[in-house]
Amino acid sequence: MTALPLIAVNLAIAAGLFLVLWLAALRLKDASFVDAFWAFGMVVLALSSFALADGDLARQALLTGLCALWGLRLGLHLFLRWRRDGVDRRYAALFKRVKEGRNIDFPAASLMFVFLPQAVLMWLVSLPVQLGQAAAAPPLGALAAIGALLAVTGIVFETVGDAQLSRFRADPANKGKVLDTGLWRYTRHPNYFGDACVWWGLYLIAAETAPGVWAVFGPLFLTWTLLRWSGAPLLERNLRETRPAYADYVRRTSGFIPWPPGKD
Repeated sequence: MTALPLIAVNLAIAAGLFLVLWLAALRLKDASFVDAFWAFGMVVLALSSFALADGDLARQALLTGLCALWGLRLGLHLFLRWRRDGVDRRYAALFKRVKEGRNIDFPAASLMFVFLPQAVLMWLVSLPVQLGQAAAAPPLGALAAIGALLAVTGIVFETVGDAQLSRFRADPANKGKVLDTGLWRYTRHPNYFGDACVWWGLYLIAAETAPGVWAVFGPLFLTWTLLRWSGAPLLERNLRETRPAYADYVRRTSGFIPWPPGKD
């Protein structure tokens, strides 16, 4: 299957997957588990591309394997967090605003503002693992090696950052405090930085092929999302309000790219 039919089929798969998740949300009366399935869904699209495309087998295996390693780890982490913490207040606030402003009930609001948009955006971000599998040539080269190294670095960085944050939050003595040790000493968002590294790395692997070059819109959109839209801005707004020490942490710590901290 060539590039355009492949991404069209994958868009239909993404829409079908998120419609099933929407039905589950109606039963649970909670949509905040969708974050976990954002990562799981990308693995689904990588696997469907592996099955449907006629690309270079080594590149297909590399893209699918790295995506699965990233997505299964992150998806499980987010799913367990949702099971532990319950309804995400970001989604609760979204539905409250929609209900008050437009008088839309939960079924319609969750479909229109969560599940259908996220299906399309997940499909967009995962373009490297789709388009990168669509061409049979050339074989893996130096750019793919750099991309694989970058993706593995991102997976390790994100995994370590998440583990450090989980341990910090598990200690009742840290309630109301700011994590500023480990990777969090060098960047306020090691998990977001790791995410970006993974998807730019996958893009470099895909970009050795002609269709894969066009997948650049995926990591570009993801990076913008993390830095300017639903990632760091929303999180930091809440932390500034709930943790008095966070302003000092922001002043001395890089917002994204790891860097030695400044002086207090």
